[in-house]
Amino acid sequence: MATTDLILLHPPTYYDFRKRPGIYGPISDVVPSTPIFEMYPIGFTSLSEYLERHGFKVRIINVALKMIKDDRFDVEKLIRKNRPLAYGIDLHWMAHVHGALALAEMIKRFHPDIPVILGGLSATYYHEEILCQYPYVDFVMRGDSTEKPLVQLLKAIRQKKGFKEIPNLTYRDGGNGIQVNPITHVPQDLNDIAIDYRHIMKKVVRYMDPVGYQPFVDWYSYPVTAVFTCRGCTYHCRTCGGSSKTFRSMANRTKPAYRSPHLLAQDIFSISEHLNAPIMIIGDIFQPGEAYGDTFLREMKKKKIDNHIAFEFFVPPSRDQLEKIAGSVKYFNIEISPESHDEEVRKAFGRPYTNSPLEKMIADAIELGCKRIDLFFMIGLPKQTYQSVMETVDYCRLLLERFQPYDKLIPFISPLAPFLDPGSTVFEEPEKYGYRLLYRTVEEHRQALTTPSWKYILNYETEWMDRNEIVASTYESGRRLNRLKTEFGLIDRKTAESVEMRIDRALLMMEEIDRIMAIPDPAQRESLLESMLNRPQSLQNYSMSTVCEKRELEWPTRFIRMNLFKIIKTLIARKKPTIRHE
Repeated sequence: MATTDLILLHPPTYYDFRKRPGIYGPISDVVPSTPIFEMYPIGFTSLSEYLERHGFKVRIINVALKMIKDDRFDVEKLIRKNRPLAYGIDLHWMAHVHGALALAEMIKRFHPDIPVILGGLSATYYHEEILCQYPYVDFVMRGDSTEKPLVQLLKAIRQKKGFKEIPNLTYRDGGNGIQVNPITHVPQDLNDIAIDYRHIMKKVVRYMDPVGYQPFVDWYSYPVTAVFTCRGCTYHCRTCGGSSKTFRSMANRTKPAYRSPHLLAQDIFSISEHLNAPIMIIGDIFQPGEAYGDTFLREMKKKKIDNHIAFEFFVPPSRDQLEKIAGSVKYFNIEISPESHDEEVRKAFGRPYTNSPLEKMIADAIELGCKRIDLFFMIGLPKQTYQSVMETVDYCRLLLERFQPYDKLIPFISPLAPFLDPGSTVFEEPEKYGYRLLYRTVEEHRQALTTPSWKYILNYETEWMDRNEIVASTYESGRRLNRLKTEFGLIDRKTAESVEMRIDRALLMMEEIDRIMAIPDPAQRESLLESMLNRPQSLQNYSMSTVCEKRELEWPTRFIRMNLFKIIKTLIARKKPTIRHE
C-alpha cells in the first residue's frame, strides 16, 4: 500500500529554465513569486486539509521552488522514488502549461500505472484537448471546487471502480474515447473547506520538507499569508479568467460561493496566533453585501490582533465602510487595482468606477489611519495606447502631490502578461474588444514558453499597441514611476539606481534577442540564443525586480515574524480523528 495517497506537484512555468533561462521580464514584479511563478495555488492547501480529513494522506511538493533553490535538485529522482496512489498537478493559469505537461510526461515515464490528475481553471477550459493530445494525463478535475469530487476519484482509483458517477470529471474511457461528466458539484458556500496553516505546519514536519511546502522564495523571511472570502466573482473584467462570465461558462457557477464571515475571522485569528506577519484577505469583503462585511468586522473587533491586515477592494469603499474597518482592525492596509487612470480605458476593461471615488477613498483612508495603500495599474488594456500608459504615471504624480506628506501611497504598473486568460471575454471574442490573439491551443501556449523573451511569449496584441509597444511602454513607464517614487521618498536612491540599471540592461538584452531572432538560419539563431541566455545570472539580472524592487510590495511586519512557541505547541497537539475512506 502506498504511504502517500496523493502527491500534489506545483510545476515551474518553463520546465527547462535551469538549462536555458529566458528573459521573462517584469511579468512577476508585482506578485511575491519570481518569474518561474513558484507560488503554488491556495487551493492545494484546502485540498490537502479536506482529503486528510477524509482519510487520505496527501503531500504537497513545490517542484518549482525546489528547482529554484537548488541547481542540483533532481526532479526525476524525486518522481522515481515516490509511488503514491495518484499524482495531482495544478494547471490553474496557462503560465504553467509547459512545466505541468513536462511533469506529467515524466511521471508516466517512470510510473506508467500511476494516474495523473490535472486541475485548475486552465485545465478546466482545455480538458478535452489535454486528454486528446497528451496521453500522459489521465484525468482532468474541472470546476473551482474539487475537494469532494477528488475524494470520490481517489476512492474509485483505489477500489478499481468506474468513474461515470464522479462529478466534474473528464477522463479517458478505454475504447470509448473521452468521457465528460457534468459539473454538478458546485457548492453554494465554502464553510466545509479551510485554509488551515496549522495543517501545513504539521505536514512540513511529517515529510521533513520545509522547501516543498514553502509558498515562494522569500516566505520564511516574509511569511505573508492569505485567507479567502469566496470562489467566483460578480464582476466582468474583460481579460480575467476568474470573472463572473467565465466562472459561469467553465465552472457552472452562477453566483459566488462565500465563506462564512465568522469562519473568515477565525481563520485570521488562527494565523495571528502563529505568525506576526501581514494577512491578505482575498476578495472584497463587501462584494457579498454590506451585511457580510459588517458581520466580519464585528467578529474582528472582538479580538484585537497586531498583524497588519490587507483588504482587497474591487471598487473604492465608502467612508462609512472605511470607518467600520478602522474601528475593527488595529492596522489596516488597502489594495485596489484601478488598472488605468483613464476612465474610458477602465470602463472598457470592466472596472465600473471613476477617479472621483478612488481619490475620495484615498483621502478617507489616510484620515482614518490606513497604514498603506497600494494602487496597481496595468498595461495591455482595451483602448489603451502607449501615450495613455505614460499618462498613468503622470496621474500617479498628481496623486502623490495631492496626498503628501503621506508616504505610504504606493503605485505600481506592470504588463498584462504572459497570457490572456483562457475563457475570459477577450480570449473568446478578441476582435470585438480590439485584440488579436496569437496563441489559442494548449500546444501553442506550451511552445510560446520556450521562446527566449517575454515579448515572444505574449499571446496577444491590441489594435492600440502591438507587442513591441507593450514591451516598450512597460519599461518606460517602469523607469518613470521608479524616478517618481525616488522623488517622493517612497524608495531610496540606491534602490532606484538598481532598478534603473536593470531596466537599461533588460532593454539591451531584448534588442539583442530581436536581432538574433531575425537571423534566417535556425541553427545559427539557436546557437547565438543558447550562448546569450546562458550568461551568468541572466535570469536574475533581467527578469527579477525589473520595473520595481520586489521588496516594495512588502507590508509592515514585526521583527520576530513567527511565534515559535505556539508553532511547536501546534505540532505536538493531538491529531483529530479523520473520516476513513472505504
